[in-house]
Amino acid sequence: MTSPATRATRLLELHRDPTLLTVVNVWDVISAKVVADVPGSTALATASHSIAASYGYPDGEQIPRDLMLEAVGRIVQATDLPVSADLEGGYGDPADTIRRAIGLGVVGANIEDQLRPLDEAVANVAAIMRAAEAEGVPDFVLNARTDAFVKAGDRDPADVLADAVERGKAFLDAGAPVVFVPGRLDEAQVSTLVEAFGPQRLTLIGIPGLPSLARLEELGVARVSYGPMSQNVALTALQELVEDVHAGGGVPTTMRLLN
Repeated sequence: MTSPATRATRLLELHRDPTLLTVVNVWDVISAKVVADVPGSTALATASHSIAASYGYPDGEQIPRDLMLEAVGRIVQATDLPVSADLEGGYGDPADTIRRAIGLGVVGANIEDQLRPLDEAVANVAAIMRAAEAEGVPDFVLNARTDAFVKAGDRDPADVLADAVERGKAFLDAGAPVVFVPGRLDEAQVSTLVEAFGPQRLTLIGIPGLPSLARLEELGVARVSYGPMSQNVALTALQELVEDVHAGGGVPTTMRLLN
């Protein structure tokens, strides 16, 4: 396995490339191996919601940090691809959480701002990037997430977009290489964010209603990931198998032997 610094540089290059980086999120060793083995997979990203669910915890930093990091570390050891970890809001100490994750071989991470006061959120970004440099991984790919749209409620969409722009630009200025703005964004909103951040600086979540991947690439988006959707797809297939069995059917002929 190459060094974390080398893998971080590779992950950063994948974000900087005009070709859209698509990452289907994983939650354990077997899901990581399955995704990594599919031709075209160039990086992995964990989904905190999915990992927490697999251990019986609700989303929202309810899973103990040590348990989350143990799961992430097992995923890193299962692949030669660069791994970005979804580490929620940082479990009370974002910089230390990133330091520990880097020690496990993680070379990128999502950290939520959770709509904290902007100066506090910016300070967290700066501290994370200092910690990464101190650990010998200056190209660490912090995917600095703003919850502007996730926590928008009934606010005016124009105000929400303005907040996302302000927060994202501040995170970039503090050293984050990319900004994650999850939400059901339309093409005009995506264009505004790309214009504000610059090309290959915006990452999105692939949910129904988002512009096509081809169009997002044209607009200059860096990356699209899928969060807990990948686990939901897998669990839907499991549920459908159970329904078919209860109805007198069985294993679908399309099943692949993957382990």
